[in-house]
Formats: sequence, C-alpha cells, structure tokens
Amino acid sequence: MWLATELSRMKLRQNARHFASRKALETPVVREVARRGLIRLHTRVFLGKADPDHAEARRDRLDALFDATVDTYLAALQNGFSEAEAREITHLQANFDFYNHGWTEMMEIPVDELDVHYDRYADAFESWGISIDDPLGEFATKPLPDAPSTPERLDDPEHPHAADGFADDVYVEGDDGELTVGGRTPSEPVSVTDAVGVDERATSTDGTVDQVPSGDEPSTN
Repeated sequence: MWLATELSRMKLRQNARHFASRKALETPVVREVARRGLIRLHTRVFLGKADPDHAEARRDRLDALFDATVDTYLAALQNGFSEAEAREITHLQANFDFYNHGWTEMMEIPVDELDVHYDRYADAFESWGISIDDPLGEFATKPLPDAPSTPERLDDPEHPHAADGFADDVYVEGDDGELTVGGRTPSEPVSVTDAVGVDERATSTDGTVDQVPSGDEPSTN
C-alpha cells in the first residue's frame, strides 16, 4: 500500500517517489531501509486518522500489518499487476482489517463497497488465501499483535476518509491533478535514493545500509 499524499478515498496518488520505492524494495542493498521507512510512514499516517483515544493501542498491530503487506505488494508485482494495482491490493488488505476491528474512521472505502473491491481482485486474493475475514492469508507468517476493537461503530459506520464511486477500477491521480484509470508508468528513470526512508547516505561505501530517513515523507495511498 505504498505512498500517497492524502487519505481520502481509494484513489491513489502516483509519482516518481512511488516508482522509486518500488525499485528500492526490489534492490537488495536498500530494501530493508525502504521497508522500514514505508512501515513507519503508513503507521504514522493511519494513526493520524484513528480516534485519538484508541490510536496508540493500535500502533504495534499496524506496524506488523504493514510489514506483511509489503510482501503482498511484491508478490502482486511478480504476478503481473501494475504498481498502482499492487498498491491498491495492499490498501484493501488494510481496510479489511480495519473493518474487522470496527475501525471505520480509518477506512478509505465505504463499508458497503468492500465486497465489490474484493471481487475485482478475487482470483489473486483466493490464490493467496486472502478474504475479508482473513486479510493477510498466506502472508500472515506470524500472528499480528492484538488491538482493541470498536465493533459498535459498524452499527452506524462513519468513515470520513472514504468516498464511494471508485470501486470499478484503480484510479490514479498524478502530480498534475489529472485522474487516470489503471495507473501510469514512470516517464523517466528513477533512483532508489528518492524512495521513502532512503537517501544518498543510506548506502555506505562498504555496501552496508544505514537507516537514514529521507526527510521528505509524504502521507500514504
């Protein structure tokens, strides 16, 4: 689920930084730095959308959830999904987990669109053992930390960061504000140093990796 500038709906942002982060995750020397940066970023952004009274209790679960969805993202790319589609798949996994916990204020899609979104990727989800009830499927290599649920919110769900009407395809908005369907491809070569959590200092001269934040972390989507 990786990167965007706002959490408003299942409409993804996509720019050079998204492609740089993909490249970093696929590059041995920097992949762990990029992974940690993306996990940290996503947890921070979604906790900012959570009810403040419950946010901190969800931190450990979100860290573990987003760690697992990196593996889904990479698997989706390996199975021929576009960068935008792979990222949307991970966002759906997160939203399934939010729904199961009644964390409706964190959801990016309306409750009544969950099934429609699932159906778009049903073949892939089923092959990985993913369902709305089991958001990680085979990517759950260990149990996620428990976090308190708020099931009462499902009785009358409010999700201020979701909007309907984006369930029929993957929608991508570029830096120019243009909305396209299906995602984009990079218009020029990208560098791993532009990835979230990575900069030119992250790779040292002996080939090891230092955990150095880029200092310019967008919010997700």
